Amino acid sequence: QVQLVESGGGLVQAGDSLRLSCAASGGTFGSLTMAWFRQAPGKEREFVAGISWSGGSTDYSDSAKGRFTISRDNAKNTVFLQMSAMKPEDTAVYYCAAKSRSYLATSYTLYNYWGQGTQVTVSS
Repeated sequence: QVQLVESGGGLVQAGDSLRLSCAASGGTFGSLTMAWFRQAPGKEREFVAGISWSGGSTDYSDSAKGRFTISRDNAKNTVFLQMSAMKPEDTAVYYCAAKSRSYLATSYTLYNYWGQGTQVTVSS
């Protein structure tokens, strides 16, 4: 069973940067496809970014492209989301997710493991 723990959320101003971390345990991290999702109040959970088990492939939502970067350190069982040029519409609870199949996917239904979430609030 894989456990995921997010950290790094907080309150920032528009235009600021923030880095989220997700530490994994209980599984073979190097074989997992990892992703970040977010959910704002009253909205559905949405895909933000994903990264393959090797880090060789990444995918981003249109809103994240050019501003966010996903990366992973397999030696430390950790995945990161570097967010820059943040906007108030980035305000949400951010979730780390993992799945055991190798292909990247944007649907939250395909991910087996989830963290508890970390709040990110961007003030204008």
